[in-house]
Amino acid sequence: MLDDIWVDDAIYELRPDFAVLVITAHGLVNGPTDDRSRAWLADASAVAVQTEKIEAWKDAYRAFGAKPQRTRPSVDALTRRLPLPEINQVVDAYNSISVKHALPIGGEDLDAYRGPARLVRATGEEASEEALGTPEPGEVIWRDDLGVTCRRWNWRQVARTRLTEETKNAIFLLERLEPMSLEELQTAGEELTELLSELSPDAQIATRLVSQGK
Repeated sequence: MLDDIWVDDAIYELRPDFAVLVITAHGLVNGPTDDRSRAWLADASAVAVQTEKIEAWKDAYRAFGAKPQRTRPSVDALTRRLPLPEINQVVDAYNSISVKHALPIGGEDLDAYRGPARLVRATGEEASEEALGTPEPGEVIWRDDLGVTCRRWNWRQVARTRLTEETKNAIFLLERLEPMSLEELQTAGEELTELLSELSPDAQIATRLVSQGK
């Protein structure tokens, strides 16, 4: 699946600086929040909010017609919930990296996917869960063969692909805009990989950078 993930050219027309570092992890062992993942959350909650990076995402939302004060980019919503909520060990891991680097990260159950993940502009006819509503034409969405997996770029994901304590195989989408450098994006990916490997030493982890022209 890693090699099949793609970003439509219409996304780069909106933001040529967009890049996503995709990480897949097979053989995860997840569980409820423990002292280790609680410490990751506490450390991330102590980091100063990086406003400039969050503002870049608000600008990206406005570019496709969303109102970021109503449907906030995921990292903006997270930083407004400090101290970070406890979910489960794997979610705690990626939420801590997200806040530390002011980097939107989506974590989803790979076994719930049908076909590859792709980032596109919606037609407005995509299947979506009732709680999220139908995407508007031109809205930026992540989707698979069944329909929407995350609305408004990284605002909210569907319940179908949510990471749970039973998740064994997962995909993580680390989404970058300037002023974050590609070097910092790679660093964030390495840090997340380290945390996942600490939780699941036998997990098989692979990464791929997707950006314009690559």
